[in-house]
Amino acid sequence: MLTVLLVGCYSYIVAQQKSTTDWLINNQGYKTAVTATAQDITIANGLISRSFRTSPNVICTDYRNLINGDQLLRAVKPEARLIIDGKAYQIGGAYGQSQQAYLLPDWLQQVKGYTDFQFDKYEVLPLKAPLKWKARSWSFPVTQISGKDLVFYYKSTIPVLKGIEVKVHYEMVDGLPLLCKWLEIENKSLQPLLLDQVVNEILATPEEESAVVGSVQKMQVPHNIYIESNYAFNNAMKANLSDQTTHWKTDSTYTSQVNYDLQTPCLLEVYPEVPVGIKLMPNEHFTSIRTYELLLDSYDRERNGLAKRQMYRAIAPWTLQNPIFMHLVSTDIQKVKDIVDQCAATGYEGIILSFGSGLNMEDTSAANIAKFKSLADYAHSKKVLLGGYSLFSSRRISDEDDVINPLTGKPGGAFFGNAPCLGSKWGLSYLNKLKYFIQETGFDIFENDGPYPGDVCASTVHPGHTGLKDSQWKQMELQKELYHWLCERGVYINAPDWYFLDGTNKIALGYREVNFSLPREEQLMLNRQNIFDGTWEKTPAMGWGFVPLSEYQGGGAAATIEPLKDHLTVYQQLMIQYYGAGIQACYRGPRLYDADVTKDLVRQTVNWYKKYRDILNTDIIHLRRPDGRDWDGIMHVSASLPQKAFVLLYNPTAKTITRDIQLPMYYSGATQSINIREKDGPAKKYLLDRGYNAHLKITIPAAGYTWLVAE
Repeated sequence: MLTVLLVGCYSYIVAQQKSTTDWLINNQGYKTAVTATAQDITIANGLISRSFRTSPNVICTDYRNLINGDQLLRAVKPEARLIIDGKAYQIGGAYGQSQQAYLLPDWLQQVKGYTDFQFDKYEVLPLKAPLKWKARSWSFPVTQISGKDLVFYYKSTIPVLKGIEVKVHYEMVDGLPLLCKWLEIENKSLQPLLLDQVVNEILATPEEESAVVGSVQKMQVPHNIYIESNYAFNNAMKANLSDQTTHWKTDSTYTSQVNYDLQTPCLLEVYPEVPVGIKLMPNEHFTSIRTYELLLDSYDRERNGLAKRQMYRAIAPWTLQNPIFMHLVSTDIQKVKDIVDQCAATGYEGIILSFGSGLNMEDTSAANIAKFKSLADYAHSKKVLLGGYSLFSSRRISDEDDVINPLTGKPGGAFFGNAPCLGSKWGLSYLNKLKYFIQETGFDIFENDGPYPGDVCASTVHPGHTGLKDSQWKQMELQKELYHWLCERGVYINAPDWYFLDGTNKIALGYREVNFSLPREEQLMLNRQNIFDGTWEKTPAMGWGFVPLSEYQGGGAAATIEPLKDHLTVYQQLMIQYYGAGIQACYRGPRLYDADVTKDLVRQTVNWYKKYRDILNTDIIHLRRPDGRDWDGIMHVSASLPQKAFVLLYNPTAKTITRDIQLPMYYSGATQSINIREKDGPAKKYLLDRGYNAHLKITIPAAGYTWLVAE
């Protein structure tokens, strides 16, 4: 039985299963189980299911979204693929299905299994968190990840592959329509293994559109599956643009497709764009990238964004840490202590010694360590975190240590022009120096600017890689190891690239730096646009904004907040905009306040944020994008907190306005009515319409804002 739910502007179909509860409102009833018969195995959690047959080899026979009934599989393919010494070897899978548009169970009797790597056994394990994580700062409450890990073991009888054992993991997370797939390879032979590439997912999916002509580059890929792997870079600060592993391809065996040139993007393969290219020595172990497959049940941008945000909350809970910090532009001992005192007085929780402050974390001399340890100790005595900034990639070190361009054999031509190789002597020393500095000083925060952007290196003398082929993989592994080390020790990580799945906490919200040299009033509007646009896929805690308390990249007095006491209205609204969105901005300057009136303003605003901190760190529903012509606003929602929603509404015009506002309350869990108050005023009961919307008439002051709480 199918039930159609019309939810305000959201419309989607829910297939009734064991529970009719929307998992985005309450996901507690969806537990993962593995069931098996003589030759069939299914892993499912009430939201998605994936089924396999183990004869004539492991074959994925069914991959289904149980929320809306979507079938993601049209044909059988290999389960994975290894390219070893230039030759491709299939892991599991089958061939011989004559009609590739759809798959009938009876046809499984006719297919033939690939014999390169054959099924040996399987086991079911409890799901383990991919990283150990220690939190030293405030975090939204975290639920321990749970689920099942279905592992298939493979061996080969091919002489050159004897002793090579492969495990393919299918991890399903409780309460989410999410599956993670990854591989382990063990070389138990007596010979080194030239592992060129690892393809850890191959799916023949139905086409998204019926297009007689069109290229794979222009046609739509399936909307009902979202892929994200822990192998992403390029400073885009968005997951899909940073992705290096998702490949939608054509399938020439699918001859009954509508596209006359067989150009439909209907074959998903997941592998690093630049091949792995490593030599796996005897008794060495290889772990592939981790690929997360989130099945989506809607075309609605907000609902799909909420699903992605829930994914991060589950698989990368460290991203829910959200300490209040500022950027200090000095390392003068007295100035650092003064700002520590200001943080303690106003409720700020951390300080980052910013770029331009004079901090050098690569200086591990006794004097430098002693200086910053004493400052960290002082900050800790005031219950304030202290950390610092380090630049990696966009700099030149030397001809010996920079990445070598494979086209010229010389430095130059990297992502940032010249850049060091993380596998060079300097790069390995850089990593060790950072660890030593942080460990010895007790720093709590690490801001890594210009981290590894995917540069390849043709050097054959760098100790961290053997040559061009393995240079990207090895450098990524070195960077990941640093972030894992920091994450396990509770060091908070700001890094301007999409490394969330390997332990980083925060990335830029998305902004153009030179815009902070524009007049303050323009920055107010641009910041709200950045907030609105940057929270469709990120939780509030995952993004940082920027506030130039002192001049940044020009603009003069018109662009800055200093002197702070002279610009209290703008200062407060900038804080309200960011804190109200649950987003920490980099308040960059020499101080947080310059007079008692400024101190009181900052303290009151921080106290307001902390009063509503839990609800302000929940996900955002986007009400109306800022355009400068009329009101704009966002709304936080939670079905589990006492506050069900928190709304911020802004008026950029020069006149007071009164507007009829529609608040979509579906994801708050409210079904019939909701109590809403404006600021600290009395609550009023509002009946919800059939689309779960509350309708309010709100007056917003000129060039100002108001806020609402729903309970």
